[in-house]
Amino acid sequence: MRVIVCDDHAVFADSLSLVLTDAGHVVVGVAYSPDDVLPVLRGRRADVCLIDLHFPGGTVLEWMPRLRAASPETMFVVLTGYLDQEVLEAGLAAGVRGFTHKGQQSRDILTVLRRVAEGEVVIDQGTRRDVPDVRPRSQAQKVAQFLTPREREVLTRLARGESTQALAKAMGVTRSTARSHVQSVLSKLGVHSQREAVIEAARHGLVSVETGEWLVG
Repeated sequence: MRVIVCDDHAVFADSLSLVLTDAGHVVVGVAYSPDDVLPVLRGRRADVCLIDLHFPGGTVLEWMPRLRAASPETMFVVLTGYLDQEVLEAGLAAGVRGFTHKGQQSRDILTVLRRVAEGEVVIDQGTRRDVPDVRPRSQAQKVAQFLTPREREVLTRLARGESTQALAKAMGVTRSTARSHVQSVLSKLGVHSQREAVIEAARHGLVSVETGEWLVG
């Protein structure tokens, strides 16, 4: 598939594009707002546009007429942390072909994309407010209990896209100390990069990929 990714959370968008590329798809563009994705849609052929629901100032549903007009052949799949009936109905009416959960495993997002590309309209039940959260909260709690308060702060800052330098300045520590905190977070989460750490934290429901806030008590 030829895919465009659009999410105002740059780290998440870039990470997702890498996942798609690793899975054999062609990412023809990455954008961080509906306004920025319009010229990408006009200039590059894409089978699917994977786009976040919430952006500063509103939702992507308000942009759907313009987005679809920019690329009538592209199918739109919306990323969201939850989905209520009103948004679902408005999205389907606007031509959205699928809704998928931002915090689930990448293979599940890839499955939704494949099904949409095959002609299905897919509503991932994990996004529904009226369906219990199927992610194992006990697992999230288990992972979270091994992170110190400092490491939790590091993880939330990574989720917001902060560099190690910015992180060190904000936390009032040296770059060496900041790197040490980052490496400790990676080790405890069992990952090898900051991008993987953000994806893993989102998958376990530790950090909001939309706000960067810590979610586990």
